[in-house]
Amino acid sequence: MEQLPEALQKLKGQVAIVTGGSRGIGRATVLALAAEGAKVVINYASSSGAAEKIAEEITSAGGEAICVAANVAKAEQVESLFSATLEKWGRVDILVNNAGITRDTLLLRMKIEDWQAVIDLNLTGVFLCTRAASKIMLKQKSGRIINITSVSGQVGNAGQANYSAAKAGVIGFTRTVARELATRSITVNAVAPGFIATDMTSELNAEPILKQIPLGRYGQPEDVAGAIRFLAADPAAAYITGQVLNVDGGMVMA
Repeated sequence: MEQLPEALQKLKGQVAIVTGGSRGIGRATVLALAAEGAKVVINYASSSGAAEKIAEEITSAGGEAICVAANVAKAEQVESLFSATLEKWGRVDILVNNAGITRDTLLLRMKIEDWQAVIDLNLTGVFLCTRAASKIMLKQKSGRIINITSVSGQVGNAGQANYSAAKAGVIGFTRTVARELATRSITVNAVAPGFIATDMTSELNAEPILKQIPLGRYGQPEDVAGAIRFLAADPAAAYITGQVLNVDGGMVMA
């Protein structure tokens, strides 16, 4: 990772938490925010190896990063995540709610546990982390929250009733919380990726998917991270709140 020159860093001295930050879109986001000078908390759920590797890359480049294990679907673990952040750096300026899972199958075959697992992590996890961050940001009278939703939450996708429902919920949640926190200069926005080249899409049949994408290709994690970076770091984003920014190659045009 190469940091921007200090004079150009928009996030120097700010603290960012990225949930699910050890791979895919989360990893790209961590690196993008660290390049802007942010002190980054890399949240992961299980294996610490990938998260620690990213933290080493950041610190080797002169940045600051810590790794914190937490299942964000669990309230007590979310509390530990934010407590560890405050203990280390004393503030939270940016929250990126990226952690998510899929348990895809057609509705009639979907088990209740597959439904609940996706709702718990992809929606309840966003609620728990945003609530924890809001308490800190309200005292600071500043903050930026970016929630990762999906085009599946806008148009639906066969075999993803649980995932689409959770991601649609994230959109409604984003808009409501944006209204609630706006008076304290806290912005809340969502980024909706389309088909991005990650572990989650690696086993899909690409041919029919690419026909739905005007740009004719999968996106890269860095494409999504760039949108997140804009909403988190750019002064021009200070007047943007309650919005959904699609990064989907033109797949959804409303």
